[in-house]
Amino acid sequence: MAGYGPRVMDGAGVAEHSGGMQRRAPLGGAEFAPETTFLNSASSGLLPARSAAALRAALDESASYGTMGRDYFGAATASRAAFARLVGVPAERVAVGSSVAVQSGFVAGSLPAGAEVLVPEGDFSSLVNPFAARPDITLRTAPLEALADAVRPGTALVAFSAVQSVDGRIADLAAIRDAARAHGARTYLDATQAAGWLPLPAADFDFVVAGAFKWLLCPRGTTFMAFGGELGAGTPWPAAPHAGWVAGEDPGASNYGPIRPAATARRFDEPHAHYSYVGAERSLALIEELGVDAVHAHNTALAAHYRAGLAERGLAPVPAPGSAIVSTPGLTDAEHRLTEAGVRIAVRGGLLRASFHLYNSTDDVERLLSLLGPRPGR
Repeated sequence: MAGYGPRVMDGAGVAEHSGGMQRRAPLGGAEFAPETTFLNSASSGLLPARSAAALRAALDESASYGTMGRDYFGAATASRAAFARLVGVPAERVAVGSSVAVQSGFVAGSLPAGAEVLVPEGDFSSLVNPFAARPDITLRTAPLEALADAVRPGTALVAFSAVQSVDGRIADLAAIRDAARAHGARTYLDATQAAGWLPLPAADFDFVVAGAFKWLLCPRGTTFMAFGGELGAGTPWPAAPHAGWVAGEDPGASNYGPIRPAATARRFDEPHAHYSYVGAERSLALIEELGVDAVHAHNTALAAHYRAGLAERGLAPVPAPGSAIVSTPGLTDAEHRLTEAGVRIAVRGGLLRASFHLYNSTDDVERLLSLLGPRPGR
């Protein structure tokens, strides 16, 4: 819970102190005016007004210019560059795609037969299943908190989410990175539940994937893959078995027959969904304008406020220090009541999961808490 003090302006927007409690207004101004109390960014984010307007314009344009628009590559190129800036790698190290599962399939396909892949217990299926689908790969699991200690000689790849979808636990990125390096293993980081609110050192990992339709506020069908580590420092790029015409060095001359792959990570591009990236360009611009550090401060303050309110009611969420996701056992029966009251929230793994993002406010937190029940003595 925030402390006492006068009205202040911090990096995450205006915070007012009223009745001893710090109050936070939403970030983004007129970009958001949801009809719901939306606390479900871990499932999908809200689309900013600027992105919705761009999509409507693109749909109108397609009536005369086709569904690839007048400039098929422009929005994807701008989105690639924006994502690269957000995670701290050059744009030349970023590929665009459609889903985490497809990118995981690419990483799985790059491994030799007999390779051992280490993943956290219960990590998201889009990350894990493409490795499990290869019968010639050994898939080994370990508790998230013990993942670094579980890396061993012979481990080829450590694949894990920066933030767990089910309960918001944050991985020890540095420890896992260092353990993998010490044993010669590569790393595959899924930043889907982190990119947009949690500062990430993407260059420290060999592969970093992010489904951008959650915290990055992009339309579904927008996914980025960044290449860091040795792959980003001069190691020859691996083969791209899914490469199509857009992955050619000159896409305009790559429509027929074998292509000459692009010299950059663009060789791993999928033919992208044009409308998704039209919206993504504007959404990522908003995240850049606000700044990931400011969004992080805002989100985690709201989550801390919620945790304090739960504690006052004798409720204990899954420990996930510093996370914007708060998942609590014993409350799943509240989902229907919350939905009826216009609160968008999720149940995952027997936990009531609330996720707080830039368009949320202290009022949203207090409305959720009030619907869960009064504090004892009230």
